[in-house]
Amino acid sequence: MTSPAPVPAPKSGAVCPSCQAPASGKFCSSCGAPLAGAQCAACGTDLTPGAKFCHRCGTPAGAKADARGAVASADRSLASALPWAVAAIALVAFIALLAGQHFSRSNTAPEVAPADLPAAAQSGGAPPDISQMTPEERAERLYDRVMALNERGRADSVRFFAPMAMQAYRMLGALNADQRYDLGRIAAVSGDAATARAEADSILATQPQHLLGLLLAADAARARGDQASETSYLRRFVGAEPAERAKQLPEYQQHANEIDNRFAKTRAR
Repeated sequence: MTSPAPVPAPKSGAVCPSCQAPASGKFCSSCGAPLAGAQCAACGTDLTPGAKFCHRCGTPAGAKADARGAVASADRSLASALPWAVAAIALVAFIALLAGQHFSRSNTAPEVAPADLPAAAQSGGAPPDISQMTPEERAERLYDRVMALNERGRADSVRFFAPMAMQAYRMLGALNADQRYDLGRIAAVSGDAATARAEADSILATQPQHLLGLLLAADAARARGDQASETSYLRRFVGAEPAERAKQLPEYQQHANEIDNRFAKTRAR
């Protein structure tokens, strides 16, 4: 009888990039984080060591480690199918609207703006492959998606995409004021008031009159029910607006419409 082949010993010095524990194989046995060579259980994409989500489809990386859990498998299937389901529903609704407008003269049918449809429904193709974008482009695309969903009142979808979007910004490393504002806004609309406040404080620590920092601080105060602080930050925002806008900072131009709208609403109070 032949004896079984010995199990290879883990590479000396290999540690998990997430928890720093000694690690071997494709997933950390301590925290479940992916190691070099690990692949997404949903789409098969190579995972970045230590990442919490797949950069291609958004499936939680840790789901791979729980191979025995039927719930983890169902979560992966849902995460992979959701973008296609949303695109398919929107496309069917758009086609039905066009058909109704063509065969009926009634003016009661609701109008749907093409800009409100997902990209896949507008082009007839697949959702964009965010794995081909730069880290900055990927984070900005996720920010735009979360904000659009929030404006349409899609709270469930906001909660689904927000962790992925926040992780994309955190992976950028040192953030500038514009990126901190984006991260804080995602946190604010998804109910994470603590993160929104922390990002606002980071902006205002170096630029006390920064318009986006003041707006984010006001949003964080409102999220935690501090009406007095919200009012104080908005007053500072109105007072600082003329001088700050004159600086023509890139982030002010990027968020010009938002600054204009918030300024008008605050002055009208």
